[in-house]
Amino acid sequence: MKMGFNKRNKQNEHYRVVILGAGFGGLWATKTLVHYPVEICLLDQNNYHTFFPLLYQVAAAELEPEDIAYPVRSIIRKFPNVHFLLAKVNKIDLKAQIIETDICMISYDFLILSMGSITHFFSIKGYEYVYPLKTLEQGINLRNQILTCFERALYEPDEELQKSLLTFVIVGGGSTGVEFAGTLAELVYGRMKKDYRNLDIKKVKLILLEAGERLLPNLPDRLGNYALSRLNKIEVEVRFNSKVSEVRPDELKLIDGSIIQTYTVAWTAGVRGEPELKNWGLPTNSNGRVTVLNTLQVPGYPNVYAVGDLAYLEEDGHPLPMVAPVAIQQGVATGKNIALQISNEPPQPFHYKDRGTMVVIGRNAAVVYLFNRLYFTGFLAWIIWLAAHLFSLIGFRNRFLVLINWAWDYIYYERVVRLILPTKSSSL
Repeated sequence: MKMGFNKRNKQNEHYRVVILGAGFGGLWATKTLVHYPVEICLLDQNNYHTFFPLLYQVAAAELEPEDIAYPVRSIIRKFPNVHFLLAKVNKIDLKAQIIETDICMISYDFLILSMGSITHFFSIKGYEYVYPLKTLEQGINLRNQILTCFERALYEPDEELQKSLLTFVIVGGGSTGVEFAGTLAELVYGRMKKDYRNLDIKKVKLILLEAGERLLPNLPDRLGNYALSRLNKIEVEVRFNSKVSEVRPDELKLIDGSIIQTYTVAWTAGVRGEPELKNWGLPTNSNGRVTVLNTLQVPGYPNVYAVGDLAYLEEDGHPLPMVAPVAIQQGVATGKNIALQISNEPPQPFHYKDRGTMVVIGRNAAVVYLFNRLYFTGFLAWIIWLAAHLFSLIGFRNRFLVLINWAWDYIYYERVVRLILPTKSSSL
């Protein structure tokens, strides 16, 4: 393989920073570092940034994939010291400071690991039959599966098989699971009811499984109880203390032995780090995340940082949550720490400023928890959620398209994205 990114530009003595991953952490690290004398290589296996907080709306046919994705090259084109490389990382040699990709070798002075996380299936049997929700392709696959089940159920003469086709199970009662359940309920009991008028919509079952004893365990009880009440109101069946033991093509089995006949299991139960990281010599915990110092540096490698879902760091005895605000703040902090190191100054400890958590639960309903003391529910929380997510999207075009889709859906109760698109995989 050829060397695609030389170690240093001898003419201007700029340090070379390689950033693996164009997610929230990687992009904000890039935006911070562009103001310093560095040359940046931003590497990702996709040429776009995905706004993951709205990925579930792609799966629920509310948004197109293009609405929550933005080209990386459009983001960085204003920065002459940033280069983008579309490639997949095969190996990292931490001692030689070289990254092996599928197209070239890259050397670095500083390295930022921001590759995000992968789905955690907790060693259940038959995980290959579930529908995870971590990438745009997976969002499209899940949407295709839901729409295809309705198409098949419409002409299925076997009543039991028809019920199985119309049973949709969501595993995980965290923010993503609750949001997807609420949005899916609106789709099923709204637009789908009109599209499939010859289908008895009462046969549809939406089941949300939570392994613990309440929804939204990272939020106060009051907000979790509100979410439960709201989901029950829109006909989502919530089951607690329900751990999955096995998934088959047409059924799901729980640890207590009970079985749910279904062809669709949406998995939002957890994420973990990439297993390959340990083989590259990085210190990882049992969940595959890279254990970092409070400066976000990797122990033993002061020129290597990890941010976002990939980084494991505790504050006040608890690990930081794997959410976008953490990744953004860590990306900024890492950029500033590298700038300090370049100036021969010590990097500073990272402290997360928790500004709050927001979870939407369908039309006119949400929970908002701000600054660990203020909370809102209902319509006001829903407005706050809308504004915050719309503002956070990258690019005017994306904001405009999302706003138009949301407004159209709200006014006309119409989902405009009910398309079954060809993909690599489908269980039906």
